[in-house]
Amino acid sequence: MRWKDHPRAVLGALLFIHVLAHIDRNMLLGFSPQITRDLALGDTQYGFLTGAVWVLSFGVMAVVLGAAADRFSRTRVMAAGLLVWSACTAASGAAQDFGQMVAARFLVASGEAALVPAAVSLLSELFDEKRRGSALGVFFMGIPLGIGLSFLLAGTLGAAHGWRATFGMLGVAGVVLALPLLLLPDHRDGAPEAERGAPLARQLPALVAALRGNRGVQATIAGFVLVHLVFVGLAFLQLWLVRERGFDAGAIARRIGGLQIVFGVLGSVIGGVLSDRVARRMAGGHAGFMAALVVVCAPLMAASRLAAAGSPLFYLGLCASFFLPLALYGPALALIQGRMPVALRSTVTGATMLLINLLAIAAGNLAAGAASTRLAAAGWAEPLTVVLLVTDGAALLAAAFFLVAARGPRPQGGGAPVIAH
Repeated sequence: MRWKDHPRAVLGALLFIHVLAHIDRNMLLGFSPQITRDLALGDTQYGFLTGAVWVLSFGVMAVVLGAAADRFSRTRVMAAGLLVWSACTAASGAAQDFGQMVAARFLVASGEAALVPAAVSLLSELFDEKRRGSALGVFFMGIPLGIGLSFLLAGTLGAAHGWRATFGMLGVAGVVLALPLLLLPDHRDGAPEAERGAPLARQLPALVAALRGNRGVQATIAGFVLVHLVFVGLAFLQLWLVRERGFDAGAIARRIGGLQIVFGVLGSVIGGVLSDRVARRMAGGHAGFMAALVVVCAPLMAASRLAAAGSPLFYLGLCASFFLPLALYGPALALIQGRMPVALRSTVTGATMLLINLLAIAAGNLAAGAASTRLAAAGWAEPLTVVLLVTDGAALLAAAFFLVAARGPRPQGGGAPVIAH
């Protein structure tokens, strides 16, 4: 019996790998006070490390490896990526200065770029249109679980053994996990040649041509990128809470980790499952649903920046910031996958990841770090508060793009072979 005959088991395995990816990626955030102290990093260097360093590798390689996953074995592309990012996670724990940490994190990003494009394409093959948003929502539970666990590990295992040993242990775990993944063949039985990707030199022009005539997908990607400015707030969240709200680093890391897990997972599940149900009845389908979520959550996020630390509004806004971006992964990628040709599914996902990392994560984190440094030098008492208010406001603009996408045609399933019903 083939492993593809068990789509829910495949989904569970991919979720586990995705959790590990985001633990490895975000452990830097959970340990940000300790790492910035031990390596003598300023805010601008920290913003560069968490933003531009990542996108220079992850963004570009997501497109390259997405095209590879459309053409070759998706399981082996993911396994190779897992080996690379795990080995370099361990190397991150041995970094002695800014340059060494940059090199290690650059290669972690290269490896992690293999996972999402290949996994989204595989899940879109295994689950039909009516359940695709739900399946993708479950897969993207890996983001809140990984982020939350990274903070929890920083406050527990990290507190006992230090950040260097924690990075090393995570690297070893990933290498062990990658070995059986290499043995799974990715047969696309019965798939016509038109549903396989072309070499990269022809795949990228085909992607540009497909996007040029698809206003709905363009608007969905634009809105999805803007929402990721919320992750700029997450990158600086621990620093903001400790410096400007007076929380103890270890205690607030554990609390934020727990809240990130609960509300991020709720966002992934509710966004994926509810959007599949609402999309068939709500005006604008998945896109209209996403616009409504942004309008509800973004004002709460901004209000929490000005609320008293520890107040109900303070935590409500934080929880909204954990909930919103994860709630959009299922519907946004289901919409994009449904409106693009099968042969371009991994590639368009990789291109979306490139834009997110280039325009939201890299530019956003670098600008946020630089702005915080300048405001602090100018005498502002709470520079990070000002910066995070700006990113929350920018995320609200995503609703306008989703409303544009809502006026486009509904997804038609893209001709994908359906295995799970």
